[in-house]
Amino acid sequence: MHVTANTIARMRRVLPVAVFCAAFMAATVTQSADGEYSAARNRLIDQAVAAEGITNEAVLQAMRKVPRHEFVPPGLRFRAYRDEALAIGSSQTISPPYIVAFMTETLDPQPNDRVLEVGTGSGYQAAVLAEIVEEVYSVEIVRSLAKSAERRLKKLNYDNVHVKAGDGYQGWPEHAPFDRIIVTCSPETVPEPLIEQLKDGGTMIIPIGERYQQSFYLFRKVGGDLQHERLTSTLFVPMTGESEERRRIQPDANNPQLTNGGFEADENNDGKADGWHYQRRSELVSGSPVQGDSYIEFRSENDGELAQALQGLALNGRTIGSIDVSLWAQVQDVKRGSRGERAGVIVHFYDGRRVEIGARPIALWDDDMSWKQVRRRIAVPAKARELILRIGLNGATGSLAIDGVRLVTRRR
Repeated sequence: MHVTANTIARMRRVLPVAVFCAAFMAATVTQSADGEYSAARNRLIDQAVAAEGITNEAVLQAMRKVPRHEFVPPGLRFRAYRDEALAIGSSQTISPPYIVAFMTETLDPQPNDRVLEVGTGSGYQAAVLAEIVEEVYSVEIVRSLAKSAERRLKKLNYDNVHVKAGDGYQGWPEHAPFDRIIVTCSPETVPEPLIEQLKDGGTMIIPIGERYQQSFYLFRKVGGDLQHERLTSTLFVPMTGESEERRRIQPDANNPQLTNGGFEADENNDGKADGWHYQRRSELVSGSPVQGDSYIEFRSENDGELAQALQGLALNGRTIGSIDVSLWAQVQDVKRGSRGERAGVIVHFYDGRRVEIGARPIALWDDDMSWKQVRRRIAVPAKARELILRIGLNGATGSLAIDGVRLVTRRR
């Protein structure tokens, strides 16, 4: 049982003193079982959330309280306090902690807010919001996930979260209007019912774009109109069902194309390369020695820090037998992390359930190297349906510069 301040206040109001004391003591004993995870959770928040620029104290406190290990499958609990997405079944994932914190802080939730969440998933994002706001209404299109999330949230005593199974793009009209709306799956455009159900003056954060190329947008409703701001690139699981099938632009898994491999595009001038997501400690540097006007550089002085960029692509392993990856790299003062982490370029393959089925290094570096082209051909597992290309220091320290990344497929 997870006991929030709101829950304690409600218990005090409705229970006799003796019953309240017994219930609170039982909850406290249960919470003590969380001790083995609390140190890892606080370390995660310190190193992967607060250190990455999240400053909203309410958000940080919520992230420290919510037991993320309760929201991942038992077999993956040893990875619960890493800053990574994890498969939760039904081709869905739980978002990395930093992304949850980023979306929550951007939304700027207030204590008296009523929030609509589209895409319940595991219930983790809803629990974080529940620590801050008055009520959370969460909709999940996958019925089995909605039911399991509802049970989990109830067990953890998040009784200010209300979950239903349904099409989240239709919102929850009987409880509208909402002060905030958070969308944790990726529509092609903003669904009209969500616009209608957002209170005037309210805010909405939503990842919009093509299946594997999305950006966060922050919307604010002013006088019935939406004002928007494009934020950073991201990669979210799409909504299951008819809305996804009706996308105007569908990914071509038989002909995947890498986006912005030369690191030239930065349309919103945020210093981050468009098309690459979950960027950490990256910088676009002018004066490319290889092609165009810029390249990407990763720097880290602290062992184990994330310094990376990722890009996802659809990939049909039944028709594509191998891929050729080439790039230019420069390596300076790179040293392995204390757990053996190495700077490099790695391809991760995923099956149709979004479960990782293998990782293959294109290059790994330990020593200094001036600008040099790297090429490698790697086999594609027949079960592969997606890949993620990861570039960066990956927990090592030093400096790594990358430019001119290309990916070419070869048929079976």
